[in-house]
Amino acid sequence: MTPGRGDRAAPPAPEGQWEVRFADAASAKGWLCLSQQAAENTYRAWLTLRTDPAPMTETSRHHRLKGKLAHGTYRGRTCEQWQIEVTSGGRIWYLLDTPNATCWITFAGTGHPRATDPPAR
Repeated sequence: MTPGRGDRAAPPAPEGQWEVRFADAASAKGWLCLSQQAAENTYRAWLTLRTDPAPMTETSRHHRLKGKLAHGTYRGRTCEQWQIEVTSGGRIWYLLDTPNATCWITFAGTGHPRATDPPAR
């Protein structure tokens, strides 16, 4: 069975770790494609989502998005939006639902998300 909106990206989180869930079916499908292309990197990203989704020291590969992408809304709750660069083009975007200790994956894919492309001139 393929995962869909609201499904966990893995087993339930143990005490002290974050839940990782898909915000929609497209992110679940993208996660599957990313996992097939870069299994080990996707696994490492999943571990990061579970244990340290908002690091004190951001890196070029794991950081909060900026500008209009800095926040997103899920089920009426506004959350910080973060990114993990899994491969040179592959990304995972997620909303940090702090009160529920849940990372809502809003985008996962092998290609760079168009929303961050600079505007055409």
